Amino acid sequence: MPTIISPSSILGSQSPKLTSLPQLSLYIHIPWCLKKCPYCDFNSHEIRTENYSELEHAYVEALIHDLEMALPNIWGRKVVSIFFGGGTPSLFSAQSIDKILTTVRMLLPLEHFTEITLEANPGTFETQKFADFKAAGINRLSIGIQSFNSKHLQALGRVHNGNEAHNAIDIALKNFKNINLDLMYALPEQTLADAQQDIELACAAGVPHISAYHLTLEPNTLFHRYPPILPDDNIAAEMQLAIEQRAADKQYINYETSAFAHSGKESNHNLNYWMFGDYLGIGAGAHSKISFADKIIRQIRYKHPKEYVARSSQSDLNTNTYILTEHVVSQTERSFEFMMNALRLTDGFQTAMFQERTGLPITVIQQQLNEAEERKLIIRDHQQITPTLMGKRFLNDLLQIFLPPNERP
Repeated sequence: MPTIISPSSILGSQSPKLTSLPQLSLYIHIPWCLKKCPYCDFNSHEIRTENYSELEHAYVEALIHDLEMALPNIWGRKVVSIFFGGGTPSLFSAQSIDKILTTVRMLLPLEHFTEITLEANPGTFETQKFADFKAAGINRLSIGIQSFNSKHLQALGRVHNGNEAHNAIDIALKNFKNINLDLMYALPEQTLADAQQDIELACAAGVPHISAYHLTLEPNTLFHRYPPILPDDNIAAEMQLAIEQRAADKQYINYETSAFAHSGKESNHNLNYWMFGDYLGIGAGAHSKISFADKIIRQIRYKHPKEYVARSSQSDLNTNTYILTEHVVSQTERSFEFMMNALRLTDGFQTAMFQERTGLPITVIQQQLNEAEERKLIIRDHQQITPTLMGKRFLNDLLQIFLPPNERP
C-alpha cells in the first residue's frame, strides 16, 4: 500500500482558508409517511395520530423558528435550490408548504428561477392539491414510483400499485414540466425483463429526469433483519447496464451514478451536493454543511419529530436549540468527502474545484490520485479528473482509495 500523505503534514498547523464560499441550498425535512417501507433507513415515521393537522401546524412553526435561528450562519447568502424531502412531504397541505416558502422568501435571498422540489408518493396524489402546490411555488416534483409492477411494489411495502403510479404521473404532468421519477432495481424476485419494463415505462412517460437506484439492505431496516431473496450481483449488473442503455437510447444523459436527465434538466439541488456545495437542513434529523472562510461545519438536528417540535419551547437567543450535534470538518475529512461526492459525477470535476471547495491544494491527495490512475479507475490532466468506465462500475473501490488512512481496508 502506498504511503498516504495527510493534509496536516503538508499544511502544518496552518488552517486551510476558503477564498470564496460555495453555492447554498436549503433542505426541508418532512418526516411523516403513510407507512414505513421495509427498506427505508431515512428519518421517517408513520402517521399515528388523529390530530395530524395540529401536529403539522406545530411542525411548520418549528421549521420557521429553526430557520430564523440558523440565519446568522448563512446571512446574506443566496439560496440556489430548495428541496422538501422526507418522509412524504406531499402529505402536508399546500397551505403549509406555502407558509414555509413565504417565510423562506422573506428571510433569504433566492437566485432567479430557484429550483424548488417537492418529493411526492403516488398514494398521496390529488389533482387540486398538486395544482395548489404549484401555486405555492413548487416548480419541480420528485415522484417515488420505485416500480410500475404491482407485485414488486407490494414486496417493497409501498402503499400504491402500478395503476396509481401511472395516475400520479398523469396528474403531475398537468401541473409541472420539471419532474423526476425515482425507480429501484434488483428488487425481490425481479427479473431482467421486469427491470427493462420499468425503465421503458419511465422513459415513455416523457419526464425530463429519472433516478434509478440499486436496492440495498441498509442497517436498522426490516429488510436487513429479514432479508428478502434478491437477484444476484451478475443479474443486478445486467439490470444496471440495461437501464443505462435504454435511457441513453431515449436521449437521457447519465450525468451521475444513478441520475439520468434530458440536457439542461439535471437536478441543481443534487449537483450542489455532489460538488461539495453548502446546504442548510432544517427539520427533524436534517443535516447541514456550512462553510466559512476559516472552517466548514456539519450539523444534525434532533431526530424525533416530537422532540424536534419540543425544542421550540426551549428558545435561547444565543443557541440554536434544534441542533443535536455540530462539529468542524477536519482537513482529512474535507478531502474524502469532496472525492466521495464529486467522483459520482460522470464527467468528474475540474481540478481547481478541489481547492476552491476544500481550501486544500490538490497535492494533499496526489498519491491517492496516482494509485487510482494506476488502477485505471480515473483519467486526469491538469484541468480535469474523471472516473473511467471501470471507475464508475467499481465506484466503492475507487472511493476507498481516498478514505482516511486509518479507515482503509
